[in-house]
Amino acid sequence: QVQLVESGGGLVQAGGSLRLSCAASGRTFSNYIMGWFRQAPGKEREFVASIRWNSGITYYADSVKGRFTISIDNAKNTVYLQMNSLKPEDTAIYYCAANGGYYYTDRMRYDYWGQGTQVTVSS
Repeated sequence: QVQLVESGGGLVQAGGSLRLSCAASGRTFSNYIMGWFRQAPGKEREFVASIRWNSGITYYADSVKGRFTISIDNAKNTVYLQMNSLKPEDTAIYYCAANGGYYYTDRMRYDYWGQGTQVTVSS
């Protein structure tokens, strides 16, 4: 049974940093694309960042480029999202997701999802 468990969310002031973690289990993810998405109240879930596990190829939403970094720790089977220079508009529930295809940014193509972790950035 595939499980994606996020952690690391919390309350931070604008300009601060957080690191989100996504512990993946239940199958081999070496050929998968791992993504981070976020959903703010009243808005659709949107793409944030993704990485292909075996190649390290990454994609970022324009809104987070230069501030967020996605990475993988193979030994821990964990995906990270380092978030720096946080802004109030980054406030959302952040979800980890996985897909076994070739889709980096399309949330509809992701097969597995975590339960989400809340990130709140105060101004």
